[in-house]
Amino acid sequence: MSSLKKYRYLILRRITQLTILFLYISANVWGWKVVVGNLSYSKLFELIPMTDPFTVLQMFVAGAIISTNLIVGLIVVVLFYGLIGGRAFCSWVCPINMVTDLAGWLRRKLGIDRGGRRIILPRNFRYWFLGTMVVISGMVGAAAFEFINPIGIFTRGVIFSLGFGWSLILAIFLFDLFVVKNGWCGHICPVGATYAIIGAKNLIRVYHNHISCTNCGNCKEVCPEKEVLNPIINKKSGFISGIACTNCGRCIEVCNDNALKFSLRGLINQSKKEL
Repeated sequence: MSSLKKYRYLILRRITQLTILFLYISANVWGWKVVVGNLSYSKLFELIPMTDPFTVLQMFVAGAIISTNLIVGLIVVVLFYGLIGGRAFCSWVCPINMVTDLAGWLRRKLGIDRGGRRIILPRNFRYWFLGTMVVISGMVGAAAFEFINPIGIFTRGVIFSLGFGWSLILAIFLFDLFVVKNGWCGHICPVGATYAIIGAKNLIRVYHNHISCTNCGNCKEVCPEKEVLNPIINKKSGFISGIACTNCGRCIEVCNDNALKFSLRGLINQSKKEL
């Protein structure tokens, strides 16, 4: 398998993430109006609003007045990620993903997961954390998570060089590297949890061909949410249905059997599935 093919989606993801950051920077530095704002609220070409759903939820329970622009932006984002897969935001847009992916890669290279005791957090902890942040927002009358949201801090840090913000990003990197595998994105982040719920019925999914699969395990090695693969890999043909799937495409890239691919649900002839 050629290097380009093996990393094609990873390269596309990095191009997308860095391009989005560059457009935010260009709006501040050169006044370009392609995307203005941040990942909590933006305007595309000064016309189409885009609002982070979790931010709006916190504001709503905090008693803030939700403007028409925020509502329209919320609808745009929910419809978009509801179709392509909510957690595609995590792997294709969120800049923190670059930090946690690096930590995950180093963790594998250093063999940190081999031997010894491992600290494990339940995957549904992120949903409890989401609920906790919503409750706290209602109690304090403000969007509580936004004070510590590393996505916003990272974006502002890149644009304005906020020194203190980098310490939080470093903490997440070290947490993922030495404490919990895929700790932040896979177990804690309430933004990712929100997008997982939004994309529960999305159309674009990874399809697994059981006939071609040799159960080599390469996909599970690189997948940040491998529990979505366990029910189907080497067991049956079908779509990866777990809402935690980030549609990052890494499993497709490393599959030497060509048993995995992106597809639209409903386009695969289900009568050909391996029972």
